[in-house]
Parts: sequence; C-alpha cells; structure tokens
Amino acid sequence: MTETTVAEVMTELAALEDPRIREVNERHGDDHGVNLSMLRALAKRLKTQQELARQLWETADSTAKLLAILICRPKAFERDELDVMLRGARTPKVHDWLVNYVVKKNPHSEELRLAWFADPDPVVASAGWALTTERVARKPEGLDLAGLLDVIEVEMRDVPARLQWAMNHCLAQIGIEHAEHRARAIGIGERLEVLKDYPTPAGCTSPFAPTWINEMVRRQHDR
Repeated sequence: MTETTVAEVMTELAALEDPRIREVNERHGDDHGVNLSMLRALAKRLKTQQELARQLWETADSTAKLLAILICRPKAFERDELDVMLRGARTPKVHDWLVNYVVKKNPHSEELRLAWFADPDPVVASAGWALTTERVARKPEGLDLAGLLDVIEVEMRDVPARLQWAMNHCLAQIGIEHAEHRARAIGIGERLEVLKDYPTPAGCTSPFAPTWINEMVRRQHDR
C-alpha cells in the first residue's frame, strides 16, 4: 500500500474498533479499542512510512498514535520532536510503546534519559527511569547504581503510580543484574513493600521487587 492517506487509515481503524476491547483497556487507563494483533497486521501491510506516521501522531486518537509508532523510523526523529511526543503521550500503552519502540532506538536516547529522569512531571520522569532500567540491564558502565538505590529508597513509596512502577522495575533490575547490589535492593523492596500485594496471575512473576529478583536469579542459575 503506497501513498496512504490519514483519512483512509482512520476509516480502517474505525472499522477495527471493538467496544469490548475498549472497555477492558479503559480499566487500565488506556483509550483504544483495537485488537493489537490486528493493529500489527495493518502496520505490516502499510510498512514503514515516516511521513504518514508523523501525521497519524498528530491526531488525537490513541490507536492512530500506536499505529504511528509501528510504521515510523525511530532514528528519524529529532531530540526535541521526541520530547514533545513523550509529553503528549498520556495513556500508558502509547507512552510505553513510544519509549520502548522509538526512543530506545533513537540516537538521542541517552540525552533524553538524562533530561527526563529528574523532570517534575512524574509521567515524563517515568520515561527517564524506563530508559535508565534499560541501561542497568544492557550498558551499566557509568551509572551510579548505589545512587539510584538511594533515590529509590527515599522516594519510591510516595510517588505517583506510573513513576512508582518504573522505579520499582529499576530496583528489581539492579538486584537481578548486579549481585553486589542484590542484598540492598531486596532489603529496600522489603522495607518499602511497594507492590507487595499486587494481584499476580498464576504462572506470572510478582512485581514485588524481592520476589521478582529472587525468581529471576533462580532462573539464571537453573540455565
């Protein structure tokens, strides 16, 4: 499909809308009602179209934004452009996909990580923490892991939910990947008790950091 217009795409997305899916998503703070497998199939058919992606992002429609993320060229965005996009990505799924599928692959990701990490907007700050967690796992050189644990220990219990979740993930990742900080990471999790009672489906790992750390370390040892 070439030279696809935004109007054509929006018509197709409207046809895929499922009220039941929207109802489920709205419980989690999202506002899209399209099966994500169908959305990915549409993206595969459209292929990469950077200009169309930019136009879809400019709509107020979360499903269109998700599709934009799937058909864009992550490395084509400028730093300031991504900053504006992130600040406009207020629903969890759009925010998470933008960070994971676009920002992490962009050459400005480290610069944005540093800018967002201490941002006063907790949703923006959560993106900075997500990028930091990625570095904890893949490129920890130069990170002050003990300093990150200091911040988590002081702040994580009282921050808004989205930021708390991102900080908790960072805490768990430090404990999983860095044995020298493991005991402290587990201790912080046990004292703060963040997400201790989070409902976890059977077969899934609890997001409570001590449980998460111990389970992932056990799996590493079992390999």
